[in-house]
Amino acid sequence: MTWRILAAAFLVLAAAPAAWLAQLPAPVHPAAPPVPAAEQAGLIEALRPPKRTRPLIAIVAINDATEVTDYLVPAGILRRAGVADVMLLATGPGPVRLYPALRVRPDATIADFDRAHPQGPDYVIVPAMSREDPQLLDWLRRQADSGATVVAVCAGARVAAAAGLLDGKRAVTHWYYLPGMLKRHPDIRHVPDRRMVADRGVATTTGITASIPMMLTLTEAIAGRGKAEAVARELGLASWDASHASAGFRLTRPFATTVLANRAQFWRREELALPLRPGMDEVTLALSADAWSRTYRSAVVGVAAAPVVTANGIAILPDRASGGEGAGQVPAFADRPPAAALDLTLEAIGRRYGPRTADVVAMQLEYPGE
Repeated sequence: MTWRILAAAFLVLAAAPAAWLAQLPAPVHPAAPPVPAAEQAGLIEALRPPKRTRPLIAIVAINDATEVTDYLVPAGILRRAGVADVMLLATGPGPVRLYPALRVRPDATIADFDRAHPQGPDYVIVPAMSREDPQLLDWLRRQADSGATVVAVCAGARVAAAAGLLDGKRAVTHWYYLPGMLKRHPDIRHVPDRRMVADRGVATTTGITASIPMMLTLTEAIAGRGKAEAVARELGLASWDASHASAGFRLTRPFATTVLANRAQFWRREELALPLRPGMDEVTLALSADAWSRTYRSAVVGVAAAPVVTANGIAILPDRASGGEGAGQVPAFADRPPAAALDLTLEAIGRRYGPRTADVVAMQLEYPGE
């Protein structure tokens, strides 16, 4: 009798995931509706420098887990543009452990920054973080009160919401975190089919790769369309407006089944080396590390003999000395613009782990493709 009870219990438990998967929707691929020119112009106007002619921009992080693309890409693009003074900050001393890969040496702590710049920054860029740090939330409130424009990238919107900065405002965030954020903060007004919005001193974006059009829009707001176009050409982008097809980014059956299948193959999980070289493009580096770390089949470690400094002055700390590359090496595509490098990275992931895994990565990055 006991074995029959156990067998029945097993069947019930096995049926639950199947029932959950069955109710998930199939993928859809809608076209992004156009953004009216007046709305796009209003977004740029909302992002004009609030204090200085040459703005001071602070990109903040908690030391233990801050999203790699959200942290590195804004710094890389804005320093490339040369339109502002950009500082990478951390809540405490020491390196910032980014997720899902890489470690960075920040320029200063927020306490050091406050002593050096008592007027505060013009802009604060808030990446996604693993937790809501009370010290950081208090700091964000103080910067907003002093007139800084807060730009929350991806799930950084959850941090801004926890600080009370999105109460009653229009906002967007990463598709995966949107339901939870709206449940906790029901007075936030979500704006569908927009990759970025701004409302009364706070701008928010959708998923991870939305940091790229957001930083180009911020560049345009600071220094004009010509400068933004020049930077966009270097990045390999033809457009960067706020258009977005929200319905195309959601939890689907193929996404869930692929993640579950990849997780189940734990014995085939690989550690991939990402060689770190002085002068490398930090935007390409971040996108590559992020993408290869989101396959549920691989983990990325940065390898170099010593810390390296990227093209725009970001100090990357290796996880391992050169020579300990593990089972494979990440193709860097360092000779290509970042947008093309990401496309090639997704193709390489598809060849290594299958096209569905590449789709899973693109969905997590909320990457619409170019």
